Amino acid sequence: TLATDKGRIAQHIKPLLGNIRIDQLTVAQVKKFYSDLAAGKTAKTIKTRKFGLARVTGGEGTARRTVGLLGGIMAYAVEREWISDNVVRRVKRRPDKKVERYLTEEEVGRLVAAIDEADQAGANYKGIAIIRLLLLTGARKGEIQELTWNEVDFDNGLLRLGDSKTGASTRPLSPPAAQTLKSLPRHVKSPYVFPADRSDGFFVGTPKIWRDIRVAAGLADVRLHDLRHSVASFAISSGASLAMVGKLLGHKDLQSTQRYAHLHDKPMQDLAAAVGEKLSPPSKP
Repeated sequence: TLATDKGRIAQHIKPLLGNIRIDQLTVAQVKKFYSDLAAGKTAKTIKTRKFGLARVTGGEGTARRTVGLLGGIMAYAVEREWISDNVVRRVKRRPDKKVERYLTEEEVGRLVAAIDEADQAGANYKGIAIIRLLLLTGARKGEIQELTWNEVDFDNGLLRLGDSKTGASTRPLSPPAAQTLKSLPRHVKSPYVFPADRSDGFFVGTPKIWRDIRVAAGLADVRLHDLRHSVASFAISSGASLAMVGKLLGHKDLQSTQRYAHLHDKPMQDLAAAVGEKLSPPSKP
């Protein structure tokens, strides 16, 4: 996320708004910025490293997310009392199209098989373990990717995350998830469960491994974050309440879990059908 935000600042915000003082930015300028981004004004191809190329795109999605980032930057400026008003808040953006993908049991079987095949083929064990844990815990990618050993409580079967998206958070750790963690080597020089291969940070190569696995499983439309949605779906189909699902996923409030409320419909329909069948009078011969 940090790298993406830096890219949006460098490729979109600075070229179009970099010469404007923050206390002189107007609503009209932000609206023009939005429309220029949506029209692709900053789109280009740039050179990365020695032989690499990266395509900087525009479009509605880019405009929406970049203006959102600009709003966060301006909110920080208000907090520091550099400006008194966040003009970005007065610019309406089209809402994101939230498409949530839920895996079926058959798809999970295919995915697990593809993960095992990638593991046997020699894929980086860190990426494999991260994907397994995302599927087993419903955690966010960053929460597992940046996990440290002092956040793992094997005795009580918990992950005690010190700095999740919603602050400090405690998550239950299933036996298969605990076993996955126990199978990993510990590196004396790094606090991370998944240390980087060539630096002091954490491993960030999971997306590339994931792309190969999802293609092998025939799930090219599934994102890593969809594993989190799928965990919520399976929890609800197993009878969990929304409050329990929220605890499982580490939501700060129930409102965040309401997005999964519609998943309760199928279990309730099945329950109604079962009750109706038991209470209906026998059919006449």
